[in-house]
Amino acid sequence: MAKNTSLYFRIVEGRSLPAKDVSGTSDPYCIVKVDNEVVARTATVWKNLNPFWGEEYTLHLPMGFHSLSFLVMDEDTIGHDDVIGKITLSKEAIGSQAKGLDSWMNLTRVDPDEEVQGEIHLSLELLKDAMKSSLRCQVIEARDLAPRDISGTSDPFGRIIFNNHSAETSIIKKTRFPHWGETLELELDAEELNEEGTVIVEVWDWDMVGKNDFLGKVEIPFASLHKTPVLEGWFRLLPLGNNEADAGGKLGALRLKVRLVEDRILPSTYYQPLIELLVESVISPAEVEDSSALTMLEEVTTVESRQDVAMTLVKIYLGQGLVVPFLDYLNTREVNHTTDPNTLFRSNSLASKAMEQFMKAVGMLYLHEVLKPIINRIFDERKYIELDPCKIDLNRSRRISFKSGVSEAEVRDYSVEMLQTYLTSIIESIVSSVDQCPSVMRVAFKQLHKRVEEQFTEPENEDVKYLAISGFFFLRFFAPAILTPKLFQLRDQHADTRTSRTLLLLAKALQSVGNLGLQLGHGKEQWMSPLHPIILRSVASVKDFLDKLIDVDHNIVSSVPQRAVFMPSVTVKEGYLHKHKAEGPQLLSRFAFKKRYFWLTSETLSYAKTSDWQVRSSIPIQCVCAVERLDENAFQQQNVMQVITQDNDGKLNTMYIQCKNVNELNQWLSAIRKVSIYNERMLPSFHPGIHRSGKWTCCLQADRAGCSRTHSAVTLGDWSDPLDPDVETQMIYKQLLQGRDKLRKKYLEMEDADLTSSNKEKRISPDIHPDGAECNAPPTRPGQSVAARLLVVIEDLEQAHATFQLREIEDATRVILNP
Repeated sequence: MAKNTSLYFRIVEGRSLPAKDVSGTSDPYCIVKVDNEVVARTATVWKNLNPFWGEEYTLHLPMGFHSLSFLVMDEDTIGHDDVIGKITLSKEAIGSQAKGLDSWMNLTRVDPDEEVQGEIHLSLELLKDAMKSSLRCQVIEARDLAPRDISGTSDPFGRIIFNNHSAETSIIKKTRFPHWGETLELELDAEELNEEGTVIVEVWDWDMVGKNDFLGKVEIPFASLHKTPVLEGWFRLLPLGNNEADAGGKLGALRLKVRLVEDRILPSTYYQPLIELLVESVISPAEVEDSSALTMLEEVTTVESRQDVAMTLVKIYLGQGLVVPFLDYLNTREVNHTTDPNTLFRSNSLASKAMEQFMKAVGMLYLHEVLKPIINRIFDERKYIELDPCKIDLNRSRRISFKSGVSEAEVRDYSVEMLQTYLTSIIESIVSSVDQCPSVMRVAFKQLHKRVEEQFTEPENEDVKYLAISGFFFLRFFAPAILTPKLFQLRDQHADTRTSRTLLLLAKALQSVGNLGLQLGHGKEQWMSPLHPIILRSVASVKDFLDKLIDVDHNIVSSVPQRAVFMPSVTVKEGYLHKHKAEGPQLLSRFAFKKRYFWLTSETLSYAKTSDWQVRSSIPIQCVCAVERLDENAFQQQNVMQVITQDNDGKLNTMYIQCKNVNELNQWLSAIRKVSIYNERMLPSFHPGIHRSGKWTCCLQADRAGCSRTHSAVTLGDWSDPLDPDVETQMIYKQLLQGRDKLRKKYLEMEDADLTSSNKEKRISPDIHPDGAECNAPPTRPGQSVAARLLVVIEDLEQAHATFQLREIEDATRVILNP
């Protein structure tokens, strides 16, 4: 039974941070680590002791994790950044909260003895004979130790301690992946054999000057060695345990939201009955108003989980090739239940959320193509723009004019001119993008247009069919992307205050465009009126665009691959990176990295000198067998990854690629891992260093076999997540399991009551058919038979989980008793 672990965290804000700069303030940012590996870095908030970040991430961690850490740093232009404090959460602490953590947490000081990482490979054996007794420990190797020296490595040695006995290994210099292969032996007295002590194995970094640095320890109960002839394996290194108090809030605090989702995934066959019920809901509903597995799921879905459920359903139906019928089913029910067209799709119903998540799943690349050039221009120009008279700050408007001062009217006129320019570019880019819009989106909108037109036939409701589409297209897709480009991966960082205000004004204007200008002049923000003419002029072109958008053949979606969110030829990610391809074991210069433009599709990773260069070099994705980080000390460069490929002859080749920051590094690692996740020849291990002078810089060994485990399934969660029907169906099962009692009470208990009532009536006056035969069947309530089948499926899955869990416990027990 496979394991699926997803970790969601949001760094909301900080408060009362200490001043680290001479100006009496700080420039804080956060670094996020999972088991001491950096997975994210927030933007720097300049000169602020109460920063707001609002950045959120999702990580998929199939192998699990041990701890999640948030380090708050103060960025310095010169010299090293200062550490303000940290918060560390164990996996157990996060998992103990079913709904996740959401609170303020005080920062603690960073203690070097607590900053440990890595594992050590040991073999321990208790030797007893008539002459003597001894404890033998083979210290084989360690991996991923913390770097303690300025070179980014350590000089590790091991030490075993029991009672007053100790012994040490040799020192291996300049490595985080030492191979000792040494045997240490402690002679024990006869009375010591009966003691309940602890065997401690420590790892230290040797320093020629000053005291040695602690790298971690392993504690093994001495009693366990009596039960096991040889105890061997990899052991996680633990800190000293000198946990310091939180300093009473003197270092400030962070507001964090953290949630852990852990699932055990059954084999596919167990989920098939639930898939069949969900499919049946949309391909053969007797009547759209009848109850189905899908409507029952909506009944038990909470407001908090509705968005996750909607995204999961979109993925399930994308995988089944039925996403258009699925959306049509939900939208038809929503339209039929709406009497006032002004309220159509205005709630956060499952239909509204499903359409919203569907657009993100299939239309994100399209959105990037349409908006990214304009968003980049707005960020680059960084104009001061303001229309609200209450917010105009003449001190910020110096760049508007070369005169010594400008008036409020000049600021307003200039702002109107710039907003009209930006808004015109945005609208023109959208209305000219019909051919770029994914076919499946166009067909879904065509069906929506048809359902709305059938429901609202009155002449005064002529625009409702346009508003239904533009409400999703403009208000729930393009406008939010303009407002917060980082959340839609249009930018790596959030906008500064000035640019953020420009984006907000443009998003407001685009929302009015999506409403076809029908609500202009009715709100409180009358200072937006200078933009009303351009909004009203765009209505005709928007309607024409929507007419062209739905002018599409319904059968065109049948050519889309059923297990892919995007077409193979579509570029998933692109941009400038720096590359160096390793060619043999020579010295690789840090200056050998050359700037190249990269394109990633689900079929190839290609690159060229520039984005418009005609000649490209390509690597087939099917040849990729590992995508991993590179140690900083390999090239004395940060944010370098390696793409390891295998040719038809089995030869391994490595390309080294440098990214500009840790977020870009994680995004590219995640993107390449996702498109290669189903490759058959993925490596179980790799070298985090480079091959130099006949050996690897990481472990100082000549062997090509890796010294560290690969992370091929560790990815960032976003719109490009590969479809996984078992994981998706497990999530739906969990939601149904939570609402099982509600479904049973509504459908099956009512069925029992109807059956009892029917039997009483039959004893008094049985129903008679025209042919004279009695009818013994009780009256059937809508949804009863579907509910009964659904509840059986839920119970079968619950039993399957219990069975597999019992087997795991039995297997673990067997290993302990018979090592």
